[in-house]
Amino acid sequence: MLSPGDVVSYLEMCAPFGVNLQRGMNYRIRDGESLILMSQRSGAPYQDRVEQDGRIIIYEGHDLPRTSSGPNPKTVDQPEFQPNGKPTQNGLFAEAARKFKDGIAAPERVRVFEKIRNGIWAYNGVFELIDSWREKSSSRNVFKFKLQLVGDVPFSGGSRSVYLEHDRVIPTHIKLEVWKRDKGCCVRCGSSKNLHFDHIIPYSLGGSSKATENIQLLCAKHNLEKHDAIQ
Repeated sequence: MLSPGDVVSYLEMCAPFGVNLQRGMNYRIRDGESLILMSQRSGAPYQDRVEQDGRIIIYEGHDLPRTSSGPNPKTVDQPEFQPNGKPTQNGLFAEAARKFKDGIAAPERVRVFEKIRNGIWAYNGVFELIDSWREKSSSRNVFKFKLQLVGDVPFSGGSRSVYLEHDRVIPTHIKLEVWKRDKGCCVRCGSSKNLHFDHIIPYSLGGSSKATENIQLLCAKHNLEKHDAIQ
């Protein structure tokens, strides 16, 4: 079972959903589960951002698919509907946000994975979709979606939520810096498998999530051995 802070390969990310994830927005792809893939890396195709130390994500919608005879997707409005009239992923997520704002549905719960490097992702946990809108970006309109941290919900389909204190969330820029510093390996044994972003001084003992010197990469074995010890 994945926990927030776990680092996974592409195949490990796909496994709980039983599908190969081919797009960043995935509305209720399996058993009512929604999922988004985000990135704040240099050169990322969309302008995703994180606010309130990781508690809020502002996620940009997706472009018209690129075709050999069509326009450059970056020059046209992001679509809400397909040519056949069915909603795009933008449309599905926007409708879910509207229903929540209108008080006729609970907020859509969305699992969030964040790209650390090619083929490597960090699981950020479960967020609730609480708002959506369109805004101007250069000469076109794009969708924006606001998601608020819940914590984690078991992949087995259980309904129990684990609410995470937002100060415990490791910000994106810290994860990227730590990954680069630790060279994508466990600092104890050098393994590149089953990695996790670990607090050196545990959060429960006052350790910060917002200082690179207090975050390290550990493999599952050494993360479990450590527990709340300071090493």
